[in-house]
Amino acid sequence: MRLVRNRLAEDQEHTLPSLCAKQALSLFHFSPESVRGWAHRQEYLSSSLCLEERKSSKVWRRPQRVHFKRSAFALTEVMLGVLIFSIGIIALGRTVSNCVNASALSADDARVRQILANRMVEIETTPGRPDQSKEFKIDTGFNIVKLVQKATPQEMNEEDGTELTGIIRVTLTANWTRGGADQSKQIAFYVYRL
Repeated sequence: MRLVRNRLAEDQEHTLPSLCAKQALSLFHFSPESVRGWAHRQEYLSSSLCLEERKSSKVWRRPQRVHFKRSAFALTEVMLGVLIFSIGIIALGRTVSNCVNASALSADDARVRQILANRMVEIETTPGRPDQSKEFKIDTGFNIVKLVQKATPQEMNEEDGTELTGIIRVTLTANWTRGGADQSKQIAFYVYRL
């Protein structure tokens, strides 16, 4: 008989939640009167899964737990978040600063290359010998570029030993200041004059 009851209880395990306590007790051939004492009554009601019977019972009710939701951050979490945010902002600021400096240096370099190219074309197209030493100050609108020109006669020989005359080596040097640091760019080329 007990074996049948145990098997029946195992088979009915999935259906017990839908049963009331009286039905569950009658399933195992127990009557509510056979359950005696306060402890048995509490066990009877706590094992019961029928909500209607629990609500109607005035003898015993399971105390309800109060669950508090975590609705706020701790101060350390807020401080950690602010620290991470500030590190990100500082890194972003340095990156932007480096990009601005790089683009400014690139723009300065392009301006100076244009100045050197213009002066080189001017020397090549002007008839006569270039000046041995000359200095210019060119205002680019952003800063002043100091252009130094030096021309020296170059002695060259051909493969058979013939001396070439009239070849002049011209060196153009541009100096300017960017962010308190001196910058310089130089170009050298040859011109032929009789």
